[in-house]
Amino acid sequence: MSSDSSRRIQVPEELKEVLLQFSISYLVEQPPDVIDFAVEYFNKLQENRPTKTSTEEDDKQSVNSQDDAEPPVVLSTRRKSVFAEAYDPEADDDDEGATAIFPKTDDQRARLIESVKNVLLFRSLEKEQMNQVLDAMFERKVQPGDYIIRQGDDGDNFYVIESGIYKVYINDKHISTYNHTGLFGELALLYNMPRAATVQAETPGLLWAMDRQTFRRILLKSAFKKRKMYEELLNSVPMLKALQNYERMNLADALVSKSYDMDTRIIKQGDAADGMYFIEEGMVSVRMDQEDGEIEISKLGKGQYFGELALVTHRPRAASVYATGGPVKLAFLDVRAFERLLGPCMDIMKRNIDDYESQLMKIFGSKNNITDTR
Repeated sequence: MSSDSSRRIQVPEELKEVLLQFSISYLVEQPPDVIDFAVEYFNKLQENRPTKTSTEEDDKQSVNSQDDAEPPVVLSTRRKSVFAEAYDPEADDDDEGATAIFPKTDDQRARLIESVKNVLLFRSLEKEQMNQVLDAMFERKVQPGDYIIRQGDDGDNFYVIESGIYKVYINDKHISTYNHTGLFGELALLYNMPRAATVQAETPGLLWAMDRQTFRRILLKSAFKKRKMYEELLNSVPMLKALQNYERMNLADALVSKSYDMDTRIIKQGDAADGMYFIEEGMVSVRMDQEDGEIEISKLGKGQYFGELALVTHRPRAASVYATGGPVKLAFLDVRAFERLLGPCMDIMKRNIDDYESQLMKIFGSKNNITDTR
């Protein structure tokens, strides 16, 4: 065999991210056939693929993705069992195997928050889940020469770097260096595979660690609970019946929960549209500015949505929306996810524009004064 054929192959960051998201979806949904699920998953991923643009935000995300990854995997002839240790989030009883809590000083907690704020895996967690992450992580101080993980060992912990320089080795060859930032160890825990590389401290440093069971429970169960929480809501929205069940689940993954106190303004008339909202709890009031003050156009409740027409028409918000009748809980879908996930519903939303205009004509009596109210 030539030396070229035995060279190590570095796995591209884009491939790692795709496989990571696929694995989370597989573990959450537990389909009966992994091949059929994979075919459907990647076909849908290709269909919903957005037009790629080169923006500063994309560049930032690319940099973050590089930080949020375990060192490249060495390909070998030995086949490893990716899903050997099954985890069923639905069967996981919250009262069993309670997550460990490591007390922290205010200073430690502040430093930990700063260290994990850009961790890709945790960005979609809600406040309560993020607090579980912070509670479950523990501090580990290291000295020069300390081995944090060794290639081939079973994965025990996942690590976020607060400080220090760490060198990564594969088959005793130095391949990369972490310099006071980044994380490692997550893929071995998620996939239940041996460590793909060795990481050794080059300088004194400080790491934040989380054990395997806690890592899997928080990551996988949070994704499962989020889908369950939004399943009933999304199924109750008539517009979304145009989506396949798989597409609705992708939509659930993209939603971010937001809460507003009574009388808080959610959308301001004249602002640029940044996304749309689904109402989980409470009521909202849609109001339009007129010469003698704001006029209420409509009230919306649980299962209804707003903010979509400004995205369809690419106009500024032409009305304000306020939380009313008590605290309001909303599921927010940002503009990028809207364009990627709701393409099949676009015709329905465009038809709804005529309905809104008819309603406004009854109020204002003239089509000249009517613009997109949401």
